[in-house]
Amino acid sequence: MHALILGGAGFVGLHLADRLVADGHAVTIVDDFSRGRDDERIAALRAHPAVEVRSADLTSAAAWAGIPRGYDQIYLLAAVVGVRNVEADPTRVLRVNTLTALHLLDWLIPGERIFFSSTSEVYAGGVDAGIVSVPTVEDVPVMVADVTAPRFAYAISKLLGEAALVHGARAKECGAVVGRLHNVYGARMGIDHVIPEMILRALRGEDPFRVWGADQYRAFCHVDDAVEAMLRLMACPEAEGEIVHIGNDSVETNIGDLAGLVLGLAGTKPTIERLPAPPGSVTRRCPDLGKLRRLTGFEPTVALADGVRRTFDWYRGWWERAGSGAQSVPRQPAPQGSPTHATRDRTRPRWRPA
Repeated sequence: MHALILGGAGFVGLHLADRLVADGHAVTIVDDFSRGRDDERIAALRAHPAVEVRSADLTSAAAWAGIPRGYDQIYLLAAVVGVRNVEADPTRVLRVNTLTALHLLDWLIPGERIFFSSTSEVYAGGVDAGIVSVPTVEDVPVMVADVTAPRFAYAISKLLGEAALVHGARAKECGAVVGRLHNVYGARMGIDHVIPEMILRALRGEDPFRVWGADQYRAFCHVDDAVEAMLRLMACPEAEGEIVHIGNDSVETNIGDLAGLVLGLAGTKPTIERLPAPPGSVTRRCPDLGKLRRLTGFEPTVALADGVRRTFDWYRGWWERAGSGAQSVPRQPAPQGSPTHATRDRTRPRWRPA
């Protein structure tokens, strides 16, 4: 099989590429490398005989003309993500995420099979409003509480992508499945999400250790489980045209308990400073995976303690290799067009619950 991963240099994209190559498939990665670095993992993939890596701006219609045809599977993962990035430049989020999806539709030819990566953010407004229950199924009403709030730009862009891929792929005689990812975590995901951000502050020895929204709950899904679910959906003809939740519904984790888990791995016992949750973050999030199970038989296999340990080990190695010492944290470059990390307000939490 030959798979095309649009946004393949990002967090989920690299893990998906690794899995496909390990399974003996050919992979073409297309990315503009704006979010991360063209680092050693990309270099290793470039050197693999079954992998091709291309640099392209997928918001440009002209760029699509240079992408070869003939793929068995296409994964659209390219997007501007991260609440900090969304709040800093919502116009860029809308532009990048919607143009990429619409250009893909124009580029498709009949018979192709597409996976579109969406998000649980599309129904977060309904949870806050009390009209969406948790754990959450796919057919709940989606809701944008305030179209003028920068945070909702991401959800709006993904809702457009969902509608575009479901209806547009059908019109093009293609098969598409939409996967709504829920709090996926793991190695190489940057530092602007709760688990890696906590890990790096724990390694730095922060005391008191700040925990925003310690009373909130999330159901975290290790990236290996998310990739497995994606592959199963793409292999399932019955999933065509469906919107399916991807995550881990086996346990909901209190953010305060998550901090305890990370600090235990770091071997530190700082004073915990509990701070209010950032504005716009839902109190509780957990998917109902009944539909995913019925379609594919999927069950998550990576327990939170094991997944966080693996993630901790990777970030500790990254931190130590950077040689940055106890007072600094290694960073990926800030996305082009958004504020640099050096200029942001240090009094605000360094992560936003996704």
